[in-house]
Amino acid sequence: MKSQVLQLNPILIPAINDKLASLYTVHRLFELSDHEAWLRQHGGSIEAVITGGHTGISRAMLEQLPGLKVVAINGVGTDAVDLAYCRERRLPVTATLGALTEDVADLAIGLLIAACRNLCAGDRFVRDGQWELRPQPSAIPLARRFSGMRLGIVGLGRVGRAVALRAAAFGCPISYTDLHPMDGVAHRFVPSLVDLARDSDALVLCAAADKAEGIVDAAVLEALGPRGFLVNVARGRLVNEADLTQALAKGGIAGAGLDVFVDEPRVPALLRQSDRVTLQAHRASATWETRTAMGQMVLDSVASALAGERPALSLTT
Repeated sequence: MKSQVLQLNPILIPAINDKLASLYTVHRLFELSDHEAWLRQHGGSIEAVITGGHTGISRAMLEQLPGLKVVAINGVGTDAVDLAYCRERRLPVTATLGALTEDVADLAIGLLIAACRNLCAGDRFVRDGQWELRPQPSAIPLARRFSGMRLGIVGLGRVGRAVALRAAAFGCPISYTDLHPMDGVAHRFVPSLVDLARDSDALVLCAAADKAEGIVDAAVLEALGPRGFLVNVARGRLVNEADLTQALAKGGIAGAGLDVFVDEPRVPALLRQSDRVTLQAHRASATWETRTAMGQMVLDSVASALAGERPALSLTT
């Protein structure tokens, strides 16, 4: 008999879904109308859960799955999982660490270039027929050069280092802040986020910082200044969105590139309406290559746990 797997989020790679279906009996909770009734009836048979970083799994649901052997997160976020409770149960929780690094770093640089060069506003100018109506060069404001900008990176983990590598190719001097200086890193460490913002032309948020909130506030944005740019590919709640919208409205910063938000999928109207903000729908990892790699890591984690082994990607001990 196949092991019973509970899937809380869709996986968008057909080949991964086919593999799951061939190996296990997969129950897609996100397609069921009455979750509680289903869990009461079938929860005891579930041996593995596949979820996403935002959905996670609540302690209440975990308690309804007494036979559970692994929680496999198709992503890197763990703040929606009660890790302490999982440790008490000696329940492995895995994440797809490392798989997202290159794509997230690519998007961070893409958002910064788009914000500096007003790519989205320029695209709309052409699409809306405004170029034909206003062909004079002054119709579109001059943009800002990205090459050579002083880049401040918040969080020099996997993604932060990958962003630094890419930015260095554009001749950008790089500084960073983190909980402590990183060994073997040539970039300048700045302990204070406000000081880092003051010394940077662009601030790129790459920190996992699951418990941090609102660290980019009015003081940081004021230090970044009216020619500075903010990029966030980390966590939406790292930014005080009220302070950000006010800074943008008053010209306190030059622009922003945002892939993550405090209350997704709800994005403040002032951010949606501003031509100086480049927006994405939390899609930094949304490529075929990365999502396939993530799916395979989920498959590997489930297979290891159901074979009685500790998954290599387990975040709990």
